[in-house]
Amino acid sequence: MTLADERLRQLDNLSPSVDERVLPRCRSAAELIQKGQFESAGEALGELWQGVGRRPATEGMPPALEAEVLLQCGVLTGWLGSGRHVAGAQERAQDMLSEALRLFESEGMTAGASEAQYEMGMCYWRLGQYGEARVVLQEALKPLTEADFELKAKILIRHSIIEIWENKYHEALSVLKEAEPALASASDAVKGRWHGQMALVLDKLATAERNAERFDHAIIEYTAAIFHYELARHERHCGSNHNNLAFLLYKLGRYRDAHEQLDRAQLIFTRHKEPGILAQVDETRARVLVAEGRYREADRIMASVIKALGQGGESALLADALTVRGLVWARLGMHESSLDILRQAMRVAQEAGAYTQAGLAALTLIEEHAAAGRLSGSELAQVYGRADELLKDTQDADDIARLRACGRVTVQRLSGAQLRDKGFSFYGAVHELEARLIEQALEIEGGSVSRAARRLGLKHQSLSHMLKARHKGLMDKRTPPTRRRRSIIKKDC
Repeated sequence: MTLADERLRQLDNLSPSVDERVLPRCRSAAELIQKGQFESAGEALGELWQGVGRRPATEGMPPALEAEVLLQCGVLTGWLGSGRHVAGAQERAQDMLSEALRLFESEGMTAGASEAQYEMGMCYWRLGQYGEARVVLQEALKPLTEADFELKAKILIRHSIIEIWENKYHEALSVLKEAEPALASASDAVKGRWHGQMALVLDKLATAERNAERFDHAIIEYTAAIFHYELARHERHCGSNHNNLAFLLYKLGRYRDAHEQLDRAQLIFTRHKEPGILAQVDETRARVLVAEGRYREADRIMASVIKALGQGGESALLADALTVRGLVWARLGMHESSLDILRQAMRVAQEAGAYTQAGLAALTLIEEHAAAGRLSGSELAQVYGRADELLKDTQDADDIARLRACGRVTVQRLSGAQLRDKGFSFYGAVHELEARLIEQALEIEGGSVSRAARRLGLKHQSLSHMLKARHKGLMDKRTPPTRRRRSIIKKDC
């Protein structure tokens, strides 16, 4: 008996006057959702399912049954809203799930309440609100007993997702080990989730430890996840694991194999008409193309990826995509556009609470632009400081190595050019010194170009021209220029 069956069995003793069609529909929908057959689950709910984000009509239902209907509609809204990138879908899913949670708690149905919190955690995760997701999942675990082994395993597996996204791999591994004993009696869908998450953790730890055996183990776990999802007939999660496996193969330099896995994932999500998840597959393909030096192809793909992700409100994924495109534009020589989009990636991620993604965007900004002098000294120091703070808890070896490399670049830039520096240019050094002096003068004078010019011993027009022609990156340091009023008194000829 599945957890959904056990929970729904509690509703069988409801008054016979309740519409007898509702309970079987909820049961069918729960089973189909478990298999990832979301469209079929909506059909099973019949008129109760009004579409993504729409609250079902539950007037006259007992609280327990109303909670069940809200739960199923909230879960469907979260999954379909994510896959189709429906704006505001996650917030509307949270509203329905919160209402279901209150009703379950009022009826003393602890398993139902925990499942509602479990699904709310997924909504928070999709929005990049990892702290909130972690808290609600921890609350979901508290009332569960040994009899709720499958739900407990599901919650722990989802908890591991948050730790992975925040680069806390040992914490994620510990969480998955805690869930492992429940696998013996769990469904294939739950087994697939566990193996897929274990593969991700091993993948990350293999990178940190430079351990080839862990990479091999991760490939085996991805294969096991796909196997169990196929048994559960959960095609969407099969596709996601093909995508994750492709990312691992890309890191190993096996680009042809990565493209093959991406082709399989693309076929699945195209068949299911999932533009949101297709965008994630396309982003992985763009990363492979960048590694192959095929920047134009990667840029074309990223244009559609950002458009798709921008419609769904999933800020962490959007920030990652913006960062990839910023890197591509830098490699194509589109430096100003690259600077703008990388700054946007940092802002989008940090506002959503996706601090790891914000930190990685900051590292890319430094890597692609600092050495070439396209960042002013103060911005470089500020960006590195933010990256250091945002990634202070990361356990990702690549991220730590990048952070240290960016630290060396920052120190070197702020200490000034040296004759021994590789690629030293006299005029480049003069340009850098000029920028630093202008920046200091603008900061001292509160952005006033006139006062900064006097401090530097220049005319206002000369400094203004230097900013427009040679130091465009300092334009935001100045106060907006005001038009000078013309005298209304005409001078005699």
